[in-house]
Amino acid sequence: VQLQASGGGLVQPGGSLRLSCATSGFTFDDYTIGWFRQAPGKEREFVAATTWSGGSTYYANSVNGRFTIATDNARSSVYLRMIGLKPEDTAVYSCAATNEHNSLYYYDQKYYAYWGQGTQVTVSS
Repeated sequence: VQLQASGGGLVQPGGSLRLSCATSGFTFDDYTIGWFRQAPGKEREFVAATTWSGGSTYYANSVNGRFTIATDNARSSVYLRMIGLKPEDTAVYSCAATNEHNSLYYYDQKYYAYWGQGTQVTVSS
């Protein structure tokens, strides 16, 4: 199982970015993909998650309404569209996969067995 996050960069407050998570090596329908982020000096936190069908999505309160998670089954990829970015969104963003089926677990990083390397997002003027 492999995941690879990309698309990070430097953006001004109020700007937008789209992160990509390319996946391989597992049966997509069995997994939920999540995005997490870790800011300097802080613990890693949940951002968003989606089932592969895209029928169920989950968001942290801090990003709800600004971030959108979506799947592209043909490309085996998951995207995180971020708008209205704030300096407090600055962090390393990572994607991860879990085969848990209890949606309560999607918010907790310990239930994700597979992780990709992160991509840096910096929001600054």
